[in-house]
Amino acid sequence: MLKQVRILVSGRVQGVYFRAFTQKKAKNLGITGYAKNLSDGRVEIVASGSEDAVDQLIKWCYKGPITARVDHVETESLNGEAIPPGFNVS
Repeated sequence: MLKQVRILVSGRVQGVYFRAFTQKKAKNLGITGYAKNLSDGRVEIVASGSEDAVDQLIKWCYKGPITARVDHVETESLNGEAIPPGFNVS
């Protein structure tokens, strides 16, 4: 079953390679979507993949890379969003 989510991660998550590590994790899990910095200091992740893979990515977001400090993670289900192939960082 396909699962699509929007994940917002706050804390020290910009300038610490959070997006690059997210991209690597997503690609390893076979997830498509993107990760981008928001102007308020959070990182937004949109992910689409198998339910298990997306759940693993969400779980990873609570920790992130060793260079980051995650204070809060919000998730929102998306339904039928058009998500391009691959996993992009912007």
